[in-house]
Amino acid sequence: MILEVRGKNGFKVTDAIENYADEKLSKLERYFKEELDAVVVCKTYNDHHKVEVTIPTKYFTMRAEVAEEDMYAAIDLAIDKLESQIRKNKTKVNRSLRKREGVADLFNEDIDIEALERELVGPPVKKKTIELEPMSSEEAITAMEMLGHDFYIYRDADTQKVNVLYLRNDGDYAVIEAD
Repeated sequence: MILEVRGKNGFKVTDAIENYADEKLSKLERYFKEELDAVVVCKTYNDHHKVEVTIPTKYFTMRAEVAEEDMYAAIDLAIDKLESQIRKNKTKVNRSLRKREGVADLFNEDIDIEALERELVGPPVKKKTIELEPMSSEEAITAMEMLGHDFYIYRDADTQKVNVLYLRNDGDYAVIEAD
């Protein structure tokens, strides 16, 4: 895995933190056939540290964000969160995105998911620009879960309308369709 570790809010990335993040992220490599890039952003606040790990792939982006008193503990929890997302969504991703060329080659098939499971914000307003890809609502749910967000914006493959998928308080999913 190609790793980039950045510090924000005055946090200086040390070799120890970079090596620790690299060591922990290396356990995710077993899930994938190809080498991936990972960005780890370490932030420091008065009473806690925050670690954000983002791993973009050609088809979706995996992301975990954890706040903890100790930077090393935050790294551990973020990696555990990503691993949990991968185990939970690996089958869904392969099944729902299989139609797209090359997606079936993303995950390593040698991994026994069941065995692995037994083993174990305020101002300023940030703006993002996104490219809406046509997909089904099932694919959007998978993408949203891989990001760890409670909403996802996508273009419906059938209607070509912009939709917002979100997780309701009762645990169900809902879609808002824009005209």
